[in-house]
Amino acid sequence: MRDRSEEERQRWSVTKVGVEVSNDLTVKLVHTQAEGENKLKLYSYWRSSCSFRIRIALNLKGLEYQYIPVNLRKGEQFSPEFQKLNPIGYVPVLVDGDMIISDSFAIFMYLEEKYPQHPLLPSDLAKKALNFQAANIVSSSIQPLQNLAVLKYIEEKVSPDEKIPWTKFHIEKGFEGK
Repeated sequence: MRDRSEEERQRWSVTKVGVEVSNDLTVKLVHTQAEGENKLKLYSYWRSSCSFRIRIALNLKGLEYQYIPVNLRKGEQFSPEFQKLNPIGYVPVLVDGDMIISDSFAIFMYLEEKYPQHPLLPSDLAKKALNFQAANIVSSSIQPLQNLAVLKYIEEKVSPDEKIPWTKFHIEKGFEGK
């Protein structure tokens, strides 16, 4: 699969859509394209599922942001500039003024608290806990096993033949919630 050009990534990733729900539960999509410079900056890779989650959250909340591409296949996450934002070298990273947040779950929670318009989580505590449980299973038990660094480590330290079966076993376990 080819990498998209920077222009293509920005065109697809910066489209702003907000959601308005009326009292009669009618859902309306609202285009909220900003003019000028945006306050929020999202360092992202278009193929990253973690980054994709944050782009979805930003768009559902109707928040304007500047998309800053970080090409993981070219190793841009290891550049000195990016390492200052996130020394572990992972995307996404959200910059909100002086605040720098990495990790999709932390970014999601930050956005939910700081920008309460268009809440993404239910107000019911039991339903909210179920959402946290599902999010943590994905972010700690399923998604990390797809990262290139983890797959490369398994291939080098265990065996190239064990990479897929080992990953498949743990991802399935996560999906089953065990």
